[in-house]
Amino acid sequence: MKKFWTQGRVYPAKHYVVSRADELPDFITRVKEGRYIVLSAPRQTGKTTFFRWALEKLEQAEPRYFPIHLDFQVFVDIEPAPFYRYLGEEISRAIEKGCQRRGLVISDALTRFLEDSQITDHVSMRGFFREFGKLLNLEKANLEEALRVVIIIDEFDGIPPGAVRGFLRALRQIYLSDEGSRCPYSIGIVGVKNLTQLNYDRTISPFNIQDEFALPNFTLAQVEELLGQYTAEVGQPFAPAVIENVHRQTAGQPMLVNRLAQILTEEMDIPKTNPIDMQHFSKAHWRVLRERNVNIHRLTTNVRRDARFESRLMQIASYDEGVEFDWDDNIISELATYGVIVAREDGMCEIATQFISTVSCGRSSRRGTDWKMNTTRKTLATAIAIASRRKDRLTWRNC
Repeated sequence: MKKFWTQGRVYPAKHYVVSRADELPDFITRVKEGRYIVLSAPRQTGKTTFFRWALEKLEQAEPRYFPIHLDFQVFVDIEPAPFYRYLGEEISRAIEKGCQRRGLVISDALTRFLEDSQITDHVSMRGFFREFGKLLNLEKANLEEALRVVIIIDEFDGIPPGAVRGFLRALRQIYLSDEGSRCPYSIGIVGVKNLTQLNYDRTISPFNIQDEFALPNFTLAQVEELLGQYTAEVGQPFAPAVIENVHRQTAGQPMLVNRLAQILTEEMDIPKTNPIDMQHFSKAHWRVLRERNVNIHRLTTNVRRDARFESRLMQIASYDEGVEFDWDDNIISELATYGVIVAREDGMCEIATQFISTVSCGRSSRRGTDWKMNTTRKTLATAIAIASRRKDRLTWRNC
């Protein structure tokens, strides 16, 4: 039986998944157009799963695309020189795996190249890709048959700060080269922070060719699709009100949706012959509220270190005052990075979800079925203000 999953990558053969029927074709179209795509979003929003899934589908449907997946999280806290050396090794291994996966025979010339070449900086990296592209397509008669290399860089935030500018400038030069022989043809950069946050020299714009890609939270229909997969397999239905509240309380945030479903279907011992109703949902919701939330813990730690966080959150929570969303504002940037706030359509900041407001401080009392969920937007700011003055964990009565 499949499971709802919250610990890392989701595998369709083992886990319930949302098909992302609208987002997948959009992303694949951008890859075919040779775009250099950037996606930044908080952790546990399904970024890695989506991009891996998209590349698998692309490779199956279009064999001429040669995907390479890299993960930069292992490079955190090292200097640029070893970063480029290790990067060269990772790329070579990924190329060999890609050839094996596709059943391609690696030519002697390409084998020698991978064994002998070294990447030492962003300039040599550009030369590496240029030569690799030639050798990969050495026996192709024309550009119509040439393989197109697509690279996805996950956890891009792990790149050493001293390497950011040169790395992005090299990619920009590649992008602006001849499209027909360009290698890599398309790139996806995935991370928690956006490139503006990583660009420590704000006076330059080394990657102004980027194509921003948004991976939205689940819609109500997608939550219904996800929970419906469980019902189809097990036969246990969710009451319509439960489905609506799962979406409303989480705003469709993938990890929170799956965590609630995980509790309801695996941890509460509800007989499979019984529908999952609102009483069950209330208990599951309460349990999630009591769990330690990494984003809120990190935020409260920062608040204790810098009182400006408290002041800014109170401003955001105030409908009368409000705060303009600005990535160049370090406090706004930090709050957005951890998924606590989002930008409204009018450019102002807003607490991301009702669930985040409540998860930091559930101002509620549970008395049997009379328990009511408090979902006010001001709850989060109040909770952070209290947390900034306390060293112990929040209790639900004190907010």
